[in-house]
Amino acid sequence: MTGPWTPGEGGADAKRHAPATLRNRDAIAEVLADWLPPSGTVLEIASGSGEHAVHFAAAFPRLIWQPSDPDRDALISIAAWSGEAGLANIAPPLALDASAADWPPVAADAVLCVNMVHISPWAATTGLFAGAVRLLPAGAPLILYGPYVEADVATAESNIAFDASLRARNPEWGLRDTRDVVAAAAEAGFAFTERRAMPANNLMLLFRKAG
Repeated sequence: MTGPWTPGEGGADAKRHAPATLRNRDAIAEVLADWLPPSGTVLEIASGSGEHAVHFAAAFPRLIWQPSDPDRDALISIAAWSGEAGLANIAPPLALDASAADWPPVAADAVLCVNMVHISPWAATTGLFAGAVRLLPAGAPLILYGPYVEADVATAESNIAFDASLRARNPEWGLRDTRDVVAAAAEAGFAFTERRAMPANNLMLLFRKAG
């Protein structure tokens, strides 16, 4: 598995490029078509380069796409990609740290987080659930995408190597066990609803805010 885009990589151009985006965006969009509401606002946490935001906003024109990221370079990249796309349903990117106790004012009917859980401290994941439960109405979806470890499924060799490389870069990073993610979600007030296996040994996990 190829490593993710991280702030500071790339050239002087404001637009960053995450190679994995081109490989996974259509597969993710197929699942989102089943899981997202027909209209409303989708808050994307840790939008990174902004390429997913542009692709999904184009794929779901009835939804307002609200990208966010805690990193300044990422916010500049998101703004550059969305500005080039010229789509009316992409909101300006928000500076938002999932682990923060207070999030900026924003309304959301769904929350999406792609490839953050494994490349951030665990506090970002628990903060994601805590922040999302404050925003979302009952029954609304919180959707995660990325590589995980599962108790009953053999971990692919590529994911084992990826996990080791992440932990070498930062001991607080690494692939999370889905049991821990589901437990943290439940503690925050989310019910685990569905799991979808994705290409390249990734998963999409659907949670819904309890009523």
